[in-house]
Amino acid sequence: MKKEIRHRINNSIFSQEVRLIGDNVENKVVDTKIAINIAKEMGLDLVEISKANDGMSICKITNYDKFVYEKKKKEKEQKKKQKLTQTSVKEIRLGPNIDDHDFNFKAVNARKFLKDNDKVLVTVFFRGREITFKEKGEIVLLRFAEELSDIGVPEYLPKMEGRKMAMMIKPKKKIK
Repeated sequence: MKKEIRHRINNSIFSQEVRLIGDNVENKVVDTKIAINIAKEMGLDLVEISKANDGMSICKITNYDKFVYEKKKKEKEQKKKQKLTQTSVKEIRLGPNIDDHDFNFKAVNARKFLKDNDKVLVTVFFRGREITFKEKGEIVLLRFAEELSDIGVPEYLPKMEGRKMAMMIKPKKKIK
């Protein structure tokens, strides 16, 4: 099994001088060869943690395997603490003259999407001469938002986009 080396250790450090840090070491700037000898005397490794702005390496005297293990453990903890929110946009299409049963059916589907933490794009599509009754479309969208007001909040009010009127509804924040 081959070890994956992510940091420079001991003789692979190229700086002339290094800034030493560590648990049992005085924090100071020393020559790289001296720092390697100090680490060998302690039975540990000189590990390059980062480069400073002036080009000098910042090194720590520690057991390399333990250092890598601790670093992986920290990364795993940070990854665990990250909040993963996967939101997608689901579209629901309505007509300006929608029947109550159809309206309720679409509202139930939108409610499911909002419970799954998805955004819902509600659109009213105007065909032919229906475009002259834009007010009907706006009323339908506002009624839809009112129907879902307990679980969702409109991100923006209804607006015209060509031959359709659209409104985005996002889920309300969950209180923990």
